[in-house]
Amino acid sequence: MATTPAPAESKSPPPQARSVLRDIAFLRLWAGTTASGLATWALPFVLGLAVLQRELGAAGLGLVLAARTAGFLAAVAVGGVLADRHSRRAVVLWSALAAAAAAPLLAAGLGRSLLLMTVAAALAGAGQGACRPAFQALTAEVVDAGRRQQANAATTLAVRASTLAGPALTALLAAFTDVATLLLGIGLLWLVAALLPGRGATAGAPDDASRPRRASLRAEFVDGIREARRHPWFLAGLGALTAVIALGYSATSVALPLISRDRYATEWVLAAAMTAYTVGALGGALVTARLRPRSQGWAAFAGLAAYGFAPLSLMFPVHPAVVIGAYAVAGIGIELFNVPWFTATQREVAPDKLARVSSLDFLVSYGLAPVGLALIAPAIDAFGVTQVLGACAAACFLVPAAAALAPTARHFGRPPAPRDTH
Repeated sequence: MATTPAPAESKSPPPQARSVLRDIAFLRLWAGTTASGLATWALPFVLGLAVLQRELGAAGLGLVLAARTAGFLAAVAVGGVLADRHSRRAVVLWSALAAAAAAPLLAAGLGRSLLLMTVAAALAGAGQGACRPAFQALTAEVVDAGRRQQANAATTLAVRASTLAGPALTALLAAFTDVATLLLGIGLLWLVAALLPGRGATAGAPDDASRPRRASLRAEFVDGIREARRHPWFLAGLGALTAVIALGYSATSVALPLISRDRYATEWVLAAAMTAYTVGALGGALVTARLRPRSQGWAAFAGLAAYGFAPLSLMFPVHPAVVIGAYAVAGIGIELFNVPWFTATQREVAPDKLARVSSLDFLVSYGLAPVGLALIAPAIDAFGVTQVLGACAAACFLVPAAAALAPTARHFGRPPAPRDTH
């Protein structure tokens, strides 16, 4: 018996994925992450206002900020292990609540007890440190793989915009309220970060019932290091990022205020260069929301190397516009690296070890930054600002170039699958 042949299926393009900005689960996570980023940025700025109002001394400010950094470094590795061991949403909740609890303690100690402020700052740093890897891993749970680069770009865009508008807004609020109230406002931001994000789609680790025996925190962190070592592109990228932060960023942080004062005799160059860096980073985040280069890793390393233009511009008596332009290029470049870097980590790393590998990223790159800041000023005194800036600029250009030669660095992992041309 003859049968009627089935009609050939017409090939139609796959439906476009819905924008991540229309996803309620991501928007909740985005708002919480943005609130935590704004709170993290605001604390040193508000404490600086306390110094201007003589409620805190310069030495006290240094001690409090050092305590916050110590708390961050102490908690970021533990937070990564806990976020892989337990619910990542729970780690975000409790760590952000800890940072929120530190705010009223800072306000209570202001002008009264430097010891209380130091302990509270360490608690705030610990909450911040534990949050970071958990937020990174939670993004991979909430957002599907095809939209993660857009999600990471949207998060970066919000944080950079907050950094750009934050000083003016905080200064305006300071005209109507005191520093203690501003510190309480930082606590409210941390409450938003704690309570707003929803639960991820999957658990961060196997259920407790499926684990015959729980390993120690140290053993699980070492297991995360083993996972990182499986990815040569990650180790190379982490080394390049650390070099740029510890040498390039540290050098410009110390040298830019000095050169703005001594060479240009104005604070305007300092303010304009830092603003240009943030505006450039905003532009970089917008570009990476849609940019999909074929050799993603090489493009990201080129962006990271662009930071070298910042110390290079400070070496010679150029027009201020050159310095400002160099900082804008550096800002664009840093986000051309950051967004693909976070996206590749979320894609390539084993899901149950993602938070630990992310914590290793923050621990190494941020952990060596204070060392760079501490050594740059003595190096400038010993060798001269031009020589130190030249060496740091060369490191910014050369180390990412060398990292790009590592196996799997070209694509930040496996190359993309070839497109079907039929």
